[in-house]
Order: sequence, then C-alpha cells, then structure tokens
Amino acid sequence: MLVTTDAIILSLQPHSDKAHILHTYTRTGGRVNYMVYGLGRKNTAGKYSPLSIVQLTTDERSIRTAQLTFVPATIVADPYKQAIALFISEVLYHVLRHPMPDEPLFDFIAKRIETLDKTDHCENFHLDFMTGLSEKLGFGIPEVENVHTRAERQKALRNLCDYFEQHVETWENPKSLDILMEVFD
Repeated sequence: MLVTTDAIILSLQPHSDKAHILHTYTRTGGRVNYMVYGLGRKNTAGKYSPLSIVQLTTDERSIRTAQLTFVPATIVADPYKQAIALFISEVLYHVLRHPMPDEPLFDFIAKRIETLDKTDHCENFHLDFMTGLSEKLGFGIPEVENVHTRAERQKALRNLCDYFEQHVETWENPKSLDILMEVFD
C-alpha cells in the first residue's frame, strides 16, 4: 500500500556502495528510516540534506517518489545557519526515536526550520529551539535567559545538553556541538 506523507530529513548515511539509510521524521508515522538506492550524479543526495522537508510516497520502507516541498535555501549559503542546522538535525536524530506520529511536534519543527531560514539573527536560535523542543517532548525547561556573550551562550548550550541527557534515554551529545561552539566563537 502506498502512503504519501511530509517528512523532515534528519540525516542520510551511507550503508553500502549503492545504498544509503535516510532518517526522517514524518507527519504520519513519526520516526521512519528508509533505504535509498542509486544516489549518483543524476539523482543527487541534495534533496536529502538535513532539515529539508520532502513529500514522500512510500511502500513500507521503500521510497517510490520524493518531492522537495521546502529547501532551507539561506541555511545552505550561511555557515552559521549550516552549523545550527547540523546541530538541530543531530539533536532530532537522537531525540526522535519512535515511529509514533505527533503532528503538533512535526508542525513545531517544520515552522522552526522555516524561521531559521528566514531570520537574520540566528546566534541564539539553537537555544530557543531546544527549549521549545523540550516543552513539546513533555519535560519543558524554564526559558533560557537572554544571552549576549559567547561565554553565556556556551554555558546555556552545555546546560541544555546536560538537561536533555537527564531526560532523554537515547541522548548523546551531538558531534556538531564543538563545531557550533567554534562557529559562534
């Protein structure tokens, strides 16, 4: 049976010479992973970049068609936004582990991706995102105070990661955490 759903791309990982594993968060199925074959020059992996939103038509775990519905264009061109997008996609990869649909959570993430793409001032975006995400996941934290300096931002981010570690069983500090701290240095 074919199913069509919107999906947020979390990551695309090589599996073999001819296959990749596409990790997604879908509107209708929650976290779903798919095998993707034949990503060559003709069918590039570009449509599967982290935080892109695609409309997938699938048959079980096999993608029949994938159509981009939202490409975060300014994120691709801005190194600060790229670092934030990489960090957020890693956070979502570790936090969203179950194949359970949650439309309000999907809508929250999709709207925040669009906001990141449109904003000019993104230095605290990842802090606000994690705060909002924790609320949607049911273990909300108090709002992060306004941070203005590099040291305040780094301390707030480390505190948020520690808080997520206490509340999310599958949490691992994102590998992109150090990159994010360095970009905003």
